[in-house]
Amino acid sequence: MLELRPNCELCDRDLPPESPDARICTYECTFCASCVEETLENVCPNCGGGFEKRPVRPKTAIRSGAGLARHPASTKRVHTKLTRDDIVAFAQGVKTIAPEDR
Repeated sequence: MLELRPNCELCDRDLPPESPDARICTYECTFCASCVEETLENVCPNCGGGFEKRPVRPKTAIRSGAGLARHPASTKRVHTKLTRDDIVAFAQGVKTIAPEDR
């Protein structure tokens, strides 16, 4: 089950569970759409994978036992330990390779 992390690991922008701007990699590293497009260039600085739009978990239990009330989003904020310069340098070396070929 996705943690639904509450923030962008780079700029610390709030990304609530319903945010259409949250992007995740296969390890669930979480960044905002702006950072993914403008700084990361679709390269996860942690694993080198690409990003996809994070799905939205329904607020209400449309099906019994589901929804945010039953499975709340994480409140633990995560921040990358890498510098912006390290991230940009890494992305430059990988961005021309399609995520499925990395």
